[in-house]
Amino acid sequence: MLPRRSYHQSLFAYREKPEEQSAPKFQSMEQFIGQPRLPKFAVPKRYHLRLKPDLTACKFDGSVSIYLDIVGHTHYIVLNAAELSVYPGSVSFTNQNVSKLLEPSAINLVEVDEILVLEFSETLPIGIGILSIMFEGTLSDKMKGFYKSTYEHNGEKKNMAVTQFEPADARRCFPCWDEPAFKATFKITLDVPSELVALSNMPIIEEKVDGHLKEVSYQESPLMSTYLVAVVVGFFDYVEDHTSDGVVVRVYCQVGKANQGKFALNVAVRTLEYYKEYFSVPYSLPKLDMVAIPDFAAGAMENYGLVTYRETALLYDDQHSAAANKQRVTIVVAHELAHQWFGNLVTMEWWTHLWLNEGFATWVSYLATDSLFPEWKIWTQFLDESTEGLRLDGLAESHPIEVEINHASEIDEIFDAISYRKGASVIRMLQSYLGAECFQRSLASYIERFACFNAMTEDLWAALEEGSGEPVNTLMNSWTKQKGYPVVSIRVKDQKLMFEQSQFLSSGSYGDGQWIVPITLCCGSYEVHKSFLLQTKSRTLHIEEFLSDKSDAVSAWIKLNVDQTGFYRVKYDDNLAARLRYAIENKYFTATDRFGILDDSFALCMARQQSLTSLLTLMGAYREELDYTVLSNLISISYKVARTVADAVPDLLDYINRFFIRLFLYSSDKLGWEPKQGESHLDAMLRGEILTALAMFGHDLTLNEASRRFHSFLDDRSTPLLPPDIRKAAYVAVMRRVSTFNRLGCESLLRVYRETDLSQEKMRILSSLASSPDPSIILEVLNFLLSSEVRSQDAVFGLTVSREGREMAWKWLKDNWEHISQTWGSGFLLTRFVSAIVSPFASFEKAKEIEEFFASRNKPTIARTLKQSIERVEINANWVESVQNEEHLADVVMELAHR
Repeated sequence: MLPRRSYHQSLFAYREKPEEQSAPKFQSMEQFIGQPRLPKFAVPKRYHLRLKPDLTACKFDGSVSIYLDIVGHTHYIVLNAAELSVYPGSVSFTNQNVSKLLEPSAINLVEVDEILVLEFSETLPIGIGILSIMFEGTLSDKMKGFYKSTYEHNGEKKNMAVTQFEPADARRCFPCWDEPAFKATFKITLDVPSELVALSNMPIIEEKVDGHLKEVSYQESPLMSTYLVAVVVGFFDYVEDHTSDGVVVRVYCQVGKANQGKFALNVAVRTLEYYKEYFSVPYSLPKLDMVAIPDFAAGAMENYGLVTYRETALLYDDQHSAAANKQRVTIVVAHELAHQWFGNLVTMEWWTHLWLNEGFATWVSYLATDSLFPEWKIWTQFLDESTEGLRLDGLAESHPIEVEINHASEIDEIFDAISYRKGASVIRMLQSYLGAECFQRSLASYIERFACFNAMTEDLWAALEEGSGEPVNTLMNSWTKQKGYPVVSIRVKDQKLMFEQSQFLSSGSYGDGQWIVPITLCCGSYEVHKSFLLQTKSRTLHIEEFLSDKSDAVSAWIKLNVDQTGFYRVKYDDNLAARLRYAIENKYFTATDRFGILDDSFALCMARQQSLTSLLTLMGAYREELDYTVLSNLISISYKVARTVADAVPDLLDYINRFFIRLFLYSSDKLGWEPKQGESHLDAMLRGEILTALAMFGHDLTLNEASRRFHSFLDDRSTPLLPPDIRKAAYVAVMRRVSTFNRLGCESLLRVYRETDLSQEKMRILSSLASSPDPSIILEVLNFLLSSEVRSQDAVFGLTVSREGREMAWKWLKDNWEHISQTWGSGFLLTRFVSAIVSPFASFEKAKEIEEFFASRNKPTIARTLKQSIERVEINANWVESVQNEEHLADVVMELAHR
C-alpha cells in the first residue's frame, strides 16, 4: 500500500533512485503541479466502480477500472485523488488493441493539488485502454466525499454512508477525472451489509446476498460528470409514486418518518411533469430517488437520479411543520429537479460557469412553484432573492457572476448569493426583456442542442440571441463579466426626464462600471408605460413621448423598474420621492413596486446618499401594509435601522422601538394570534414574522401572550395555542426575557429541543436561543452549539445573536477559533461563522481588531468572506457616523413614535 504523501515526500521518492529517473522525465512530472485543470491527453469514457463501505470501522475499500481514450503521446496519466491510499501493485494500464499490461514506474499523490500522477517508462499507445486502481479511504465526518452520517434505529445509534461530491470531492471517494467537462458513463457495484438499503444514481439490476453481505449492481448511467455520482447506504423507509410517463419517484427517510415524505413526493412528481413540458425534453432517467440525510452540509444536492437533502428541506410534518417549511420544501425540490436538465443533462464546462447551474435552477424553481401553488404569489417573494444578490453585489469585495477559478480550493466560496441570487435575477430580467414565450422556446432549443454535453455561458446567449433576434450576448456580458450593478438616478426638469447610471456601492463611493440597463417605467398609472435600453451613462426623455396629458406630469408619480424585474437600484429626486410616498399611502402600487421603493430607499440610506429621516418617513407610509413579502422586508430593515440607531444615538433607542411597534401593530391586529379558517398560506407565514418583530422590539402584550402560550405548550405539545407558524415567535419572546437571574425559559426551550426528533423544530429553537439580551446567556448558547447535542451542520443556525451579545460572540469566536476552524474548516460552513459574528459590528476600531486577529489565521476558504465581512463593518461604521451627524433626527423619531 502506498500511503498518502505530500508532494515534497513524492520528490524525495524520486531522489532515492536517481539511476532510474532521467532529468527530462522529472521535469515533465513537475509541470503538472499547481495547474488549475488536468491535462487533456487522456480522456475518461467509462468507469467501473466498486465500493465496500465498513460502517463500523468507518472505512471503505474500492476499485475502479477507467476506460480511457489516450489522445496524445504521453508517458503520464494524471487524474484527481485526495485522502485516499492507493495500492501500488494494483495500478495498471492495458491498451485494448495491444493487449499489453503496463505498470507505472512511479506513483505520486500530490496532496496540495489533489492529483495522482502515474509515470510509465514507455509512451502509452494511442486509443482506448483500461486504467485499473485499487484504493481505500476513510468515511469521515466532514460531510464531503464519501462520509458517514449518524442516526438512530430502534434506539441504537447507527452510521450510514453518504456521498457529497460537488464541487470537487468525488476524488475523495475514488481516483477520477474530477472536472465537469470530463463526462463519462458509470457502472457501479456496492458490497454492503445485506439488511441495509443501498442506493445509487441508476436502478438496481441485480442483488446477490452472501450471508451478512450483499453485492448490489446498478444499471450503467448516461454520460455525466463525476460531481453527480452518488451512493447512499443505510436503514430507510420510503414512499413511492410515478409520473404519467412511468418514471418511478421515491422519497427515502429514516425509519418511522415515511409520512413526512409524502408532500415532497407529490411536489416532485408534479414538478418533473412541469419541467418535461417547459424544457420540451422528458426526464432522462428511469427513476428518481430523493433521500433525507441527517448530516448534510448544503441544503440539497442534485445528484443525477439520487438527490440528497437535509431533512429540513425534504420532510414535512402536518402537525409540526410551519407554512414556511412547506414552501422551503417545494422550492428546494423544484430547484434540485431543475438541475436534472440544467446541470445534469447539460453541464457547465468549468466552475467559472457555476452560475449557469445555480442561477438558472434558482430562477426556474420559482417558475415551477408558481405553477404548483399560484396562491403563494411566489414571484413577489422572489424579490428576497434579488435583495440578497443586490446586498452582496453592493460590496467592493463582490465578484463577477462569471468568476475565474484557478484552483479547486477556490470553488467553495462562489456558491454564494452572486452565483445563485444575482444569477437568477439577471435571468429573470432577461426573460422579462425577451418575453416569456421567446425565452422558453430558445431555452428548449439550447437544451436539445447541448444534451449530454458541456456548455458555457456564451452558448446559452447564442441560443437566446438566435431565438429572439436581440443582441443578448452584448447585453448580458455587461451583467455577467463585471461585478456590481448600477443605481439609475431620475429627475424631472422642464418637462424632461433625466436618467443617469453609475455603479452603486454600499460604502457610498461610486465605482466605474457601466451596464446596458433594461429600463421600464410607469407614469401616474400602470397603463402609461415605456421601456428602453439605457446603454450610455445618461439619457433624456421628453415626457410628451409617452404622456398625452402634459399637465399630469407636474403631479404624477413616476416609478422605474416596474415590478422590480431589473437588477438595479433607483434614486429619485426629492420631488419624485414625495410623490411616490403619497402613492404608497394611497395604495396605488403593486406589492412588488412597494417592495422596490422601500428596498432602494434603505440601500441608499445605508450608503449615505439619503438621510435616515427620509427613510423613516417613507417607512411610516407602510403603516397599513398587509402583503407578506413587503412586510417581511420592512421588518428586516427595521431591525437594521434599530441596531444602527442604538449604536449611533442610544438615547433614541426607546423611541425608535416604539415607532416600529406602532408600525407593525396594524397588521398584527388584523392577523391576531389564532389561525383563521381558510386563511392564506402567506398570512400564516406573516403572523409568525410580525409577532417575532413585536417581541424583538419589546412589546409587552406580545411578550406576555407568548409566554402564556409557551407554558401551555410545555404542558401539552399538541395544544392548539402554539401552532408551528408562531412557535419561533414564542421562542424568541421567551428568550428576550431570559437572563442569568431568570433562566427558566431557556432551560424549558432546551428541553423541547432534546425531546423533539423533528429537524425543523430543532432549527426553530436553535435560531431563537441567542435572542437573549444577557451576554452570559449568549455565551452559554454559543457553547451549546459546539456540543455533541447539535449536529455540526446545524450550529450555524444559532449564530444570529442579539445586539447586546455581539461583543461576547466575538470573544467566543476568538477563544474557540482553533476548534471551529478544525471542525468546519474543510467546507463552506466555516464562512458562516465569520460572516454571522463579524458583520454586525459598526466601528472602525472593531474592523481593525478583526483584521489583526485573522491576519495569521486566514485561509483560502474564508478569504473572500472575511474581506466582505470587514467591509460590512466599515459600511456600518460610516452609517453610524452619518446618523450621529444628522440634523432633526431626534425630532422626527420622537414625532413618529407618538404618531
